Amino acid sequence: MRILFITDPLETFKTYKDSTYAMMKEAAARGHELFFCLQSQLSLADGVVEAVTRPLDVTDDAQDWFRLGESALTPLATFDAVLMRKDPPFDMEYVTSTWLLELAEKQGARIFNKPQAIRDHSEKLAIGQFPQFITPTLVTRDAGRIRAFHAEHQDIIVKPLDGMGGMGIFRVGPDALNLGAIVETLGDNGARTLMVQRYIPEIKAGDKRILLIGGKPVPYSLARIPQGTEIRGNLAAGGLGRAQELSARDREIAETLAPGLWKQGLLLVGLDVIGDYLTEVNVTSPTCFQEIAQQTGFNVAAMFVDALEEAVAAERR
Repeated sequence: MRILFITDPLETFKTYKDSTYAMMKEAAARGHELFFCLQSQLSLADGVVEAVTRPLDVTDDAQDWFRLGESALTPLATFDAVLMRKDPPFDMEYVTSTWLLELAEKQGARIFNKPQAIRDHSEKLAIGQFPQFITPTLVTRDAGRIRAFHAEHQDIIVKPLDGMGGMGIFRVGPDALNLGAIVETLGDNGARTLMVQRYIPEIKAGDKRILLIGGKPVPYSLARIPQGTEIRGNLAAGGLGRAQELSARDREIAETLAPGLWKQGLLLVGLDVIGDYLTEVNVTSPTCFQEIAQQTGFNVAAMFVDALEEAVAAERR
């Protein structure tokens, strides 16, 4: 297959942990032709969605890991698969890219994850579709309702809807210290909607990333464990990653969500679970392939490329 990866600049990859790098290595090892472009290189001209793409060769040197060929303006429909792996923020440029990719689909391109599904799927608000799996949650701009929620639950988490990597997450305990200032700052004095949740003490055992690939759960999660006085387990916030088998509750959540998410065109999904509670459904560029593979020997990238090959073959039929 000819596979186009839409990513951040390749020189920014941390190859020892980057999941897109693991995908590229696995696909290249199977003889697939790889290509690369930036999100900013997508365009629409004369009714055709195209990109400035470059052939990509992956080396065996993790420090000097890629070689790029000559650039060419190429219609996206000429590739067998296009993988949208640009990291958030999910801003208007990201939304614009999903519109362009959706037009490319109408011209015959095969995009993973499906652009409409990415655009329509709020990674934090999506948990509202599965109330049986979530901790008490409030989504609002109303500071008074947030204060009432705190009075009821005493220990809460406040976070913006568009954060990533643990950005902007605050815990407010029974003393309500700084609750007003936090809500005013994160909520821009009522201009932005916030998510407020009852604090889940099991965060001390890790914020578990559960991967769904082609509608099936990976049998291991990565528990991202907060360090020191941190409340955030995110690896970007200094959390320690520990791979572990899915618990019975993890599997119940994963197997309940997986078929519907796959039906929407989401080849790869990253569920976040703390204790027994679902906290996020990540669809932009889920990670943790390498940490799970390194600690368990389970080749997540191989499962992903298997699913990609099957999905492309199914769309061709």
